[in-house]
Amino acid sequence: MVKRTLGLILAALMLLPAGAFAAPTTADLARQIEMLTQQLNTLQEQLSEVQETTNDNADSVELLESSSAKWDEHSRFEFTGDYRFRMDYSDTDTEAFWSAGDIASAVSDMQAVTGMDVQSILEVMGSYSAADRKMMMENLPYALAGMLASNPMSPVYGDMTAAQSYVTSAGVTSGYNMVPKDNYENDILYTNRFRLGMKAKVSDNLEFKGRLAMYKAWGMQSNPTSNGPYMFNSFTEMDGATTRQPSDSIVRVDRAYINWTGVADLPVWFSIGRRPTTDGPPAHLRMGTGKRMATPVNFMDYAFDGATLGAVFENPFEFMGYSKIRFCYGRGFEAGPTENGNELDDMDFGGLSWDLINKGPRFMNIQAFLAANIVNVPDGVDFMNPLEAYGVVEGDGYLDTENLGDIYHTSFVYMDKYADLNYFLAGGWSRTDPDGVDEMGSTLLGSWWEDPGQKDGYCIYGGIRYDMPDQGLKFGLEYNYGTKNWISMTPAHDDMTQAKLATRGHVGEAYVIWDLPVGDMLSSKCKAFMRLGYQHYEYEYTGSGNWLGAPVDIDELDDPLNAQFFAPIDSMDQVYLTMEAFF
Repeated sequence: MVKRTLGLILAALMLLPAGAFAAPTTADLARQIEMLTQQLNTLQEQLSEVQETTNDNADSVELLESSSAKWDEHSRFEFTGDYRFRMDYSDTDTEAFWSAGDIASAVSDMQAVTGMDVQSILEVMGSYSAADRKMMMENLPYALAGMLASNPMSPVYGDMTAAQSYVTSAGVTSGYNMVPKDNYENDILYTNRFRLGMKAKVSDNLEFKGRLAMYKAWGMQSNPTSNGPYMFNSFTEMDGATTRQPSDSIVRVDRAYINWTGVADLPVWFSIGRRPTTDGPPAHLRMGTGKRMATPVNFMDYAFDGATLGAVFENPFEFMGYSKIRFCYGRGFEAGPTENGNELDDMDFGGLSWDLINKGPRFMNIQAFLAANIVNVPDGVDFMNPLEAYGVVEGDGYLDTENLGDIYHTSFVYMDKYADLNYFLAGGWSRTDPDGVDEMGSTLLGSWWEDPGQKDGYCIYGGIRYDMPDQGLKFGLEYNYGTKNWISMTPAHDDMTQAKLATRGHVGEAYVIWDLPVGDMLSSKCKAFMRLGYQHYEYEYTGSGNWLGAPVDIDELDDPLNAQFFAPIDSMDQVYLTMEAFF
């Protein structure tokens, strides 16, 4: 701009007529000098402004270059999240049963009268029929008096009146009765769940993934679903279930692991940390998330710490897509430092998970694992030992942690989609291999110091979901059935009170998902929907979701030797409504 102005001035001077330079007067020269001085001053001001602008632009370019580096640094991080409001109604019917505490108290009474040890008392009771055992408990003082009067070794042999006085003097004055049938109803339960996911690139082939979670009931800083008949399925103290059941408002680590891909320039990866092993397929169909959320089939629902070594490869047939095969290891319980003579071992998992087919909605997986050195009670759980609590044997009244044996587990799932119809079929097999008994006489699927040997359990699970994308609706139906000795690894289930896939019996579920009309989603990861569902449970055996103690037919609970710690569920109805946002 400055050069252009100077050029114009020079050109103007050159175009002046020659007469203009003829004999100028002193006054003319003075005026011209003054005009040139003003023009130079103006040019200098303009030159200063141009220089300042140039400096500002240079600073801006430098700032942009610095910001660009920071933006590139920040682009390594990705955050996602989801929030769920859930409303539940549940109505549960329990069956009449003998309380384990009452039976332990009755055994203590028998000891006081007869002086026999626990094993001898169990042998005597085992010689009676179930009906006779029931009558004996209900009329215990009279039954004990009859035992004394008929025993030639007794000091009151042949004298029923003296025998009754002897029993009374020993403190046994009344019998025991079964806990009657009951109904547990929660007319409305509100919960909030918030989860924050994160991902960060460390290098071209290494990244970190994590998720934090808070899950609580409205108005509570404890778990309102862990009482009464729901105890076995709501151990929020269990390491693998700490973020999976409503408890308090603390934000906890739900997942945290690193993935190293392309190991040795091969299609192989290695991953270690707190694993993404909850809500596996086909759970994403009824949860409405649109994509699979975890590695293992949903029969394995436990947030364990461990490692995976896997490989990916193309299948020989186009319809099968690609395959992934993984070798997994994890720890379910850390025994810690143990003193001499304490044989408690760590509880570990090890197994194989293989995606045989993976092409769009078509998916097939088979998994098999061994859970070794299974413990009777998890870390942080105080489980009462009624034999100690009622003085039958000496102790602190709580069950000591013991290794009980191993559990073998295999399951599969096949799922696909035809037009707008999604469908799946899944199944599972479990086998217990007990090699230990705890101080209460329980082992894997065994009670009262019995030797149950290996026991097999089975489960079948199927469902469909019909999508109506134009209306934003999805309708689903599911059914599962588990046999007497079925064990699922589902302490981290997402059912509010009872893990449906752990059920020894029948469960039917119907649900509808409605995509909320809230406008265009701002990201492909964003979703907003409501779910309305109904679940009906029909139990055939006790102990669903638990490997400790022998399963008992719901119709045989009138036998005192089939005593239970908690009210056994006969049937349950649950209705839930959620409002969920993924962002």
